Amino acid sequence: MSALPACPKCQSEFTYEDGGNYICPDCAHEWSPQAADAAEEAKVYRDSAGNVLQDGDTVTVIKDLKLKGSGGTIKMGTKVKGIRLVDSDHDIDCKIDGFGPMSLKSEFVRKV
Repeated sequence: MSALPACPKCQSEFTYEDGGNYICPDCAHEWSPQAADAAEEAKVYRDSAGNVLQDGDTVTVIKDLKLKGSGGTIKMGTKVKGIRLVDSDHDIDCKIDGFGPMSLKSEFVRKV
């Protein structure tokens, strides 16, 4: 028996094949095998100008960002060195001098 891919929406392992499509019985999500192959390709992260970002790049913050919880603000033009790309809502994990470790969205940075 061939192993079917897990559901991309809810990660259920109980998927089945029906008429050339995969179906998840838990969340009723349907997708084609071609879509499953395309989803496995690596995600491309882009900055606000459309440049491709990679781990270890240096970026600049393009607007003032207010921090939740601590009350500080990261000023426009702040350089962030050695970013790490992650697959979550905030694409970039980094350390900013004076603020410590944090996560940023790639839409608020520009590659240097």
